[in-house]
Amino acid sequence: MDTIFDLLVIGGGINGAGIARDAAGRGLTVALLDAGDLGGATSSASTKLIHGGLRYLEFYAFGLVRKALAERETLLDIAPHISWPQSFVLPHSPEQRPEWMLRAGTWLYDHLARRDVVPGSAKIDLRQDRAGRALQPQYRSAFRYWDGWIDDARLVIANAQDVHARGGTVLPRTRVTRATFDGSLWTATLGGGRTLAAKRIVNAAGPWAEEVARTVLGRNDAPALRLVQGSHLVTRRVHLGRDAFMLQQPDGRIVFVIPYERDFSLIGTTEHQVDSPAGVAVGDDETDYLLAAVNRFIVRPLTTADIVHRYAGVRPLILEAGKGDRETSRDFTLVEHAGVPALTVVGGKITTYRVLAEAVLAKIAPRTKRWTATAPLPGGDVPRLGGENGQAAFRRWLTNLTQAYENYDPKLIRRLAHTLGTAAEPLLAAGLGDNFGGVFEAELQRFRDAEWAIIADDVLWRRTKLGLHLDAAAKARIAAWFGEAAPAADGIDAATHRFAVPGAAA
Repeated sequence: MDTIFDLLVIGGGINGAGIARDAAGRGLTVALLDAGDLGGATSSASTKLIHGGLRYLEFYAFGLVRKALAERETLLDIAPHISWPQSFVLPHSPEQRPEWMLRAGTWLYDHLARRDVVPGSAKIDLRQDRAGRALQPQYRSAFRYWDGWIDDARLVIANAQDVHARGGTVLPRTRVTRATFDGSLWTATLGGGRTLAAKRIVNAAGPWAEEVARTVLGRNDAPALRLVQGSHLVTRRVHLGRDAFMLQQPDGRIVFVIPYERDFSLIGTTEHQVDSPAGVAVGDDETDYLLAAVNRFIVRPLTTADIVHRYAGVRPLILEAGKGDRETSRDFTLVEHAGVPALTVVGGKITTYRVLAEAVLAKIAPRTKRWTATAPLPGGDVPRLGGENGQAAFRRWLTNLTQAYENYDPKLIRRLAHTLGTAAEPLLAAGLGDNFGGVFEAELQRFRDAEWAIIADDVLWRRTKLGLHLDAAAKARIAAWFGEAAPAADGIDAATHRFAVPGAAA
């Protein structure tokens, strides 16, 4: 216990990684710990959108939407390798929200915050527009609006990489079993009996935040959480265009259908309250709900035979009396524990993780300066021309990279660039090594040595989404490379892919 950290962050999801990155960049000594893989729970099981939340406008959450819309532009700029603007088509359904409400909502969405990268909305005729080809003929008009898509799991890794690059300590698969405060320092006991000393602790354990506050920090003043399971299906590609769909449902909810990994569509999400975040899985009732939600609109109906993958995550919402899951705020709250230098983060959404981190640092290091809004994340640090935003700079850089390495398949270069960003270039220059059936040994080495991957599922489902593309033989070769048995036939291991408990005591 030689090092005394300024800050110990429990929970290696996007909020914990973002807080640790911000703190490390302000000169604090930081340790980031998670009982499972980085981003192994909620932060790799989202709908993968950076958005203001168009649907939150009907609950008058204007402040949250404005803040999230501003962050949408920021994240598209600082992480251009793993994000891009995404168009959404919102069909008008006569029995649902009236057209004037959709027009007013999309107009307000366009104007609540400044837009530099994302285009504005427009009404479209589905009988003429390509998007209409996938929809049943009774849907004649729609609104096309824009948000952003991001690789959620890689966003966590990029933040953690910057923690390490700035001198921080990153310890995935390291459980904090107990933390005691002696009046000046915290002593955190880790699995295996090791200890760390820290001046302050931030509990960012997501769905486990209340449990960590109570069982690890010994505090009973964290607010109760409403744990809401969101389930997703990955199916055959619903349509060939680049648009996503936002589909209104009879119960007032909406369901997204998003182009995913070139060959597939991502469908989500449900909202189902659960008692515990451990071991949740996509239920048959949720599968039926999502398929029915999409089949209300599309020409060629989906069946269970079209599903290639399912995943579920648990969103920790602040319990608000009298409000259902749809109405409960997605904003965050910071709880400072009385009498000790510790803080628990509750709520929040992936889009506003960076703002959340700034709010935490404003409390624990108020004399330091904000910096993350203009600092590209690792991989997104592409050279920029004067006045060029991150998205434009990345497209130009990728074109040059493809031309410079013309002996490689351009599809491979694009995949590496959208996974690793600028780190792809030295891999291409040095050679990728053996082909394991769609992934190369140089990639595996990087995931292991620079991104904390230790098992095949870390690579197949979080560092990449190659679990959707590789055959069983390739997956077995990757598992053997990591020295483990072949992964499960469906590519999912509930303990390691879905819900490794971040920081919580056993």
